[in-house]
Amino acid sequence: MTKLQRIASISDLRERARKRLPRSVFDFIDDGAGAGHTRRANQQDFEKYTLLPRVGVDVSKRDLSQRILGVSSSMPLILAPTGLSGLYYPKGEILTAKAAHQTGIPFCLSTNSVASMETISDAVPSSEKWFQLYFLKDKGLMSSMLTRAKENGYRVLCITLDVPIQGKRDQDIRNGFTIPLKLNPSTLIEVLARPNWTWNFLKDALIRKQKISFGNFEGHLKISKYKTNAQLIAELCDASADWDTIREVIEEWSGPVVIKGILDPEDAKLAIQAGAHAIVVSNHGGRQLDQVPSSISALPKIAEAVAGHAEIILDSGVTRGTDIAIALSLGASACMIGRSCLWGLATDGQTGILKAIEILRQELDTSMALLGVTELHQLKGRACLNLS
Repeated sequence: MTKLQRIASISDLRERARKRLPRSVFDFIDDGAGAGHTRRANQQDFEKYTLLPRVGVDVSKRDLSQRILGVSSSMPLILAPTGLSGLYYPKGEILTAKAAHQTGIPFCLSTNSVASMETISDAVPSSEKWFQLYFLKDKGLMSSMLTRAKENGYRVLCITLDVPIQGKRDQDIRNGFTIPLKLNPSTLIEVLARPNWTWNFLKDALIRKQKISFGNFEGHLKISKYKTNAQLIAELCDASADWDTIREVIEEWSGPVVIKGILDPEDAKLAIQAGAHAIVVSNHGGRQLDQVPSSISALPKIAEAVAGHAEIILDSGVTRGTDIAIALSLGASACMIGRSCLWGLATDGQTGILKAIEILRQELDTSMALLGVTELHQLKGRACLNLS
């Protein structure tokens, strides 16, 4: 029996990841901003919805495929942009892109990836690749990233708007989490207690002949001392970006654009006016500002405001196939997963990610059969708030 054969759920992968990673690294993935209210609500608010089954329907053949921004995906799922994936498992971004390609779903590369966009493109040249962009203070560098992304086969630009600065993440402060990871007595104990991760990390660093780095900033950013992630964001990102700036970048890209980080219906309308082809309803996994709405609770009003003028993607809190079914019922056309993917990556690299995707695929397929639907569009309206 393989070590993943008894994994039944995404939460099982999370527990495996917790046991494999040093505590400060696991917490960097797992924890949210402030007291974590929004982080928890992202998952808990799915429990407020009830799905209504229909019976007496031929469900012997079910189709999970979905067109996302004009390209067919094997299921309504996108692997979200996640920074520093190469910290959790060697070649993390490459393995994530390969898993997405193998399963026929889109992969979105973070600006703050360890591997460069060119490295990913060389590994999976024909895959459906998106590039996520933060607004940078260095406008020349930002423009060059757009050019490089186009030249390397990234079809969709995903502009993240909810990180003008980094939110306050209490656990990272308590853990003293820095980039690269600073070894003090407590973190040294963590690292020594996780020999598999430590050996793989050191071996990868020796191969690359450097500590953790940001591949897309090669030649533009040198981490010469330990920095917190908040310090790096403050150094790199432009907090002055507004809708005029956003519109300029969309025009420069001249291809499909997704705006990520929308919670207010008015912002959804502004994104469409600026030229966005899709919006991502997201609170950054509850990692930016605590006490904001969960993504699933914000979705219905945004879907009403958008009214078919753009595709809607739901991000933050998706850990079950039923979560995907609920999101599609409430107006989304697809979902993004960040932590669910990273827990699989941290557990067993590409094999772990494939396991996470397969769990969600099987759960969504089962949900469709038991709801009495054979195609994704038939999920529309099947979820309702449980008011009891």
